[in-house]
Amino acid sequence: MLNLMVVPIVNAVDTFYVGQLRSPVALAAQSAANQCFFTVYFLAAFLPTITAPVVARAIGNKDWDEAKDRVCESIFLCNVLGGIFSLTLIVFPEQMLAMVIPKGSSVMAFAIPYLRCRAFGMIPALLSSCGFAAYNGMLNTVTPLKVTLTTNLINMCLDPLFIYGLGSRGSATQTSFILSSLQNGFGAAGAAAATSISELTSSLIYVKLLLRRRLIQLSRLLKPPSLKALIPLIQGGLAILLRQATLNVAFVCAARRAQAMDASGVSAAAYGITMQIYSLGVVAHLAVQATAASMVSSARAMGGDSAGREVADRIFGYGCLLGLVLAVGQFFLLPTVTPFFSPLPEVIEAVKGPSVISSFIHLVNGLVFAGEGTLLGLGAFKDLAIITAMGVGCMVSCLASPLGKSLNGILLSLAAFNLFQGLAVTLHHVRLSPLRRRGFRGEM
Repeated sequence: MLNLMVVPIVNAVDTFYVGQLRSPVALAAQSAANQCFFTVYFLAAFLPTITAPVVARAIGNKDWDEAKDRVCESIFLCNVLGGIFSLTLIVFPEQMLAMVIPKGSSVMAFAIPYLRCRAFGMIPALLSSCGFAAYNGMLNTVTPLKVTLTTNLINMCLDPLFIYGLGSRGSATQTSFILSSLQNGFGAAGAAAATSISELTSSLIYVKLLLRRRLIQLSRLLKPPSLKALIPLIQGGLAILLRQATLNVAFVCAARRAQAMDASGVSAAAYGITMQIYSLGVVAHLAVQATAASMVSSARAMGGDSAGREVADRIFGYGCLLGLVLAVGQFFLLPTVTPFFSPLPEVIEAVKGPSVISSFIHLVNGLVFAGEGTLLGLGAFKDLAIITAMGVGCMVSCLASPLGKSLNGILLSLAAFNLFQGLAVTLHHVRLSPLRRRGFRGEM
């Protein structure tokens, strides 16, 4: 969990520095650009998602050659897709941002340079995710934690330098454009540039580590995998890709609703801050999801369904307890945490209602992420995609109703999605999963 917590903490630091620019529009631009980046990023991130349980299963069976094959194939595909997506964001940033930002909004001018700088980190971010997934499949979380701490410390140090500059003002005739930008700062886009540099550093470290563990070969990273080798990735990947695509639709709709609420950018800034606070808790749940995906797969490979069920049941319990702790903790810390992201009174006031709603969403997130991780560990990608699609349908319906006309309503729509997900994955685990207690089937 500590490993995953580092990233949102650093993102929170990014938001803190951008917030000190005292511009709601800059915060709104950061929120919109990050939403676009991650919308595209997650279309390729399904590969690391399915890598961890596959590697865990291979290692559980003592088959290191298979583990090596899967990691190399995943990295090759991530590089190809990442290159295409990165180029798209760099060349067509305005068209991509139009998914979120309404036409004519002043936010667009700030968001374009931010998204372009962020896009350079696409391939490194995907490669780092593959490295993290490979180590997670080996049930090694200490090494990725060290990598994440090191590279994100770089990000935190570069943020103020790139956003505000060195502080020494020089004329354009005396200095080059690059030196002038370093002196005066890049503004909000500087946070994106710092993040991309830290992700490049992270990816290079992971390549070195994976080479040392003999889980990759440099020559294999440039060689397309055979069709036979791609079939398992395609079978699992298409379902996960469908799931992520439906999630993207829901969160793009939510972000666009927030961006269109007022021209000042206050509502969009408040939405971005609310989701930033909420994400600090979500990564703890993601740690539960990743743990479930690896441990259920590994336990089942070594001890059968009964061993897998025992692990899954325990993780469901821990997930529910974690959700309770996060809900209570976020609720009581909101008055202290919110001003950290923006000193503007109007933004702080707009954050209050949505952030309270988001704190209580954690109560059901315990079930959601434990159940999703268990499904990933079982390789039940199709079932997970169907559940997610139905949940997204629920959320989008709420956003299309009068609920979607306020920030509180947007967060209630998210709550409806998570509630559906929590109930659905729990029902699947108890009644439909291969890990179900067989007595249940006979009672139905």
